[in-house]
Amino acid sequence: MASTLISNPITSSTRESRKKKKKRSQITQNQSQNPNNNQISWKSDTQQQIYSSKLLQALRHVRLDDSSAPRRGKAVREAADRVLAATAKGKTRWSRAILTNRLKMKFSKNLRRRRVVVPGNGASKSVKKAKVSVLRLKSKNLPAVQRKARFLGRLVPGCRKESLPVVLEEAGDYIAALEMQVRAMAALAELLSGASSSG
Repeated sequence: MASTLISNPITSSTRESRKKKKKRSQITQNQSQNPNNNQISWKSDTQQQIYSSKLLQALRHVRLDDSSAPRRGKAVREAADRVLAATAKGKTRWSRAILTNRLKMKFSKNLRRRRVVVPGNGASKSVKKAKVSVLRLKSKNLPAVQRKARFLGRLVPGCRKESLPVVLEEAGDYIAALEMQVRAMAALAELLSGASSSG
């Protein structure tokens, strides 16, 4: 007698997709029950050591050949922010915003290189008038708390259009990460200044 348990690829794939959906729903339920599970402990020494080592590696790759100090400062700042966002592993909105902005800038630079600018045939360039934003006019009429919440949302990357509780949660995590970044950079500066003065 032949076995009746012949595997059917169609039904087995639907079973697998059901299992995946069930697993995803369990993960989202666990995350909703433990909202602090996504938070990274920025105050721990191990997290600071991880960030410091990654920052040192990133700073070695930064080109300091430019003669202008503002460009060097901007390059160091971008490298430090990029490493901070990578250390957060994209678990927060601000880290994802920093990482995606970096990708957008990279692709826009590639697009600029591909475009060939042809000198104009005597065509005059029009000067744009400064636009008065409707949102700016509306923001003057907002209560003080909402204005400050909107301003805070602009300071934290990726939180421009988020609700106040989300902005406050992200701001708390971002501030803790920035404090850790300052401690790590101060320690690196102290090490480098000590090495240069002794050698």
